[in-house]
Amino acid sequence: MGSRKPSAKKRQVEAFRSQLGGYDAAYERIKRDRAKLDERREAGYRAKSCESKNRYATSWDAQEAIATCAAHGRTGLTSYRCEFCGGWHLTSHPR
Repeated sequence: MGSRKPSAKKRQVEAFRSQLGGYDAAYERIKRDRAKLDERREAGYRAKSCESKNRYATSWDAQEAIATCAAHGRTGLTSYRCEFCGGWHLTSHPR
């Protein structure tokens, strides 16, 4: 068991902080890790909602593609404006 003296306790706390690199360093690591996670999440979302789909220049082009799909038996599609590329994509999810 450690000492109850304030000076000994202070030394223990300082030793612990030095192992972490100080509180500021620990918080910076956490912030950096969260930023990396956010970047990975954003990249995955972009890949799923934009990069893996056909892009149409206008809403009219997307509506024509929906009509073509409906003629071949695929119904329930809608179009949406992409927040990443500014083009139009098709989706089967209702808004």
